[in-house]
Amino acid sequence: MGIRRVDSRLYDAEMRERQPLWTSSRRWSRNARRSSRRSEASRIGVLFVHTATQPPLGADTWVQSQIIAGLDKTRVDVHVACAFGPPAAPTPTFRAVQGIPDVHLFPVDFGRERSSAAAQGRWRGLMTTLPSLPSFIRLIRETRRQQISVVHTTDRPRDALASVIVARLTGSQCIIHAHVAFNPAWMSRMLQWAMKRADALIAISHFVASTLVDAGLDAGRVHVVHNGIDISGWTPGHGRDEARRELDVAPDIQIVLTVCRLFPAKGTTELLRCFASATAERPNVRLVVVGREMTPGYAAELAALAVELGVAEHVMFMGQRSDVPRLMAAADIYAMPSMYEPFGLVYLEAMAMELPVIALNNGGTPEVVEHSLHGLLSEPGNLDQLNAHLTILLDDPDRCRMMGRRGRQRAESQFSVAEMARSTEAVYRLLASSSEGDAKR
Repeated sequence: MGIRRVDSRLYDAEMRERQPLWTSSRRWSRNARRSSRRSEASRIGVLFVHTATQPPLGADTWVQSQIIAGLDKTRVDVHVACAFGPPAAPTPTFRAVQGIPDVHLFPVDFGRERSSAAAQGRWRGLMTTLPSLPSFIRLIRETRRQQISVVHTTDRPRDALASVIVARLTGSQCIIHAHVAFNPAWMSRMLQWAMKRADALIAISHFVASTLVDAGLDAGRVHVVHNGIDISGWTPGHGRDEARRELDVAPDIQIVLTVCRLFPAKGTTELLRCFASATAERPNVRLVVVGREMTPGYAAELAALAVELGVAEHVMFMGQRSDVPRLMAAADIYAMPSMYEPFGLVYLEAMAMELPVIALNNGGTPEVVEHSLHGLLSEPGNLDQLNAHLTILLDDPDRCRMMGRRGRQRAESQFSVAEMARSTEAVYRLLASSSEGDAKR
């Protein structure tokens, strides 16, 4: 059995089959009551487990919060176990989910995350994962009491291990949501152990799914559900003039924007070199670099390279910002030649803001950005091609606008939160039906 691409159309077909054919008020009433009972009986209890306590909110947890918000609460009974934190400083996860309607929150305390977890074996990791045994026991009791069918967590090692154990002790099914490619060189043994024992894995791209299967995980347990965004939160051009004034950029200046965590694999060094080459004949271009440093000294290294290349006055290093939509509105091109991006959520955000994308043709990127339609994809290591793509878009604003419009349409039609939530529910129902079949046998 191969990797499954979850198709939410199966969900829609099921909904159509369940619609009663009403021909009279009496039949309407009778069928409505039956439909209500069927709906209640088919409602699936799902527990999301997120025990992170430290900021910032990771993309994995943010995606989970979008799924939680997007699930149909008449079909899915949603519970979230997370660390609340003190009232004056709630955890990022608690802040992300506390305002979502019809969600039951349950506090857990597994202590602070430990960065040394990758070096631990599973039994030592288990002791790290469960510093608060009473909290873990309460979580098991709550899972049983709420009749949870599915425990859904991310590929954070502690959460993955705890969720597998909770599912095993309560008869639930465990899903681990894989947001990064499988790599035993840095993945903890705790996480690898949990992945091998989870009932299902959701991969955010076919690329990530292929790495799971290549690592020996059963392809029949792997399901692909692409990330989605709430398109209403991304309005092309909104705040453009104000943002450009803040950046002190004249109307005739073109802005190339990159937003990413700053470490070498994101390709910022290569982008800077290509930018320097492109601006040799195009002085009215600026490169805006947004993101926090992940590799110590890398930001200073980039600044020194800008000086060395003679483009320091054309490059703005903004650090971490909370107003990325405004900065995207101010930009003309989004560029991030990242190596083996698992999915590229930021590409989707740029497309939603009608920006053409410059990226690499590897990882999960081609599943989001189609070459020549929504942007231009270079082959890894080919700086001449990357430079050519940058100059092509800088010299052709009409093509940029066309790509931007197509990108917005693609983000809206194929990568919505509603689609992501429906596809995730389809995995829940597949697991639930499989579990019921095993119980009958």
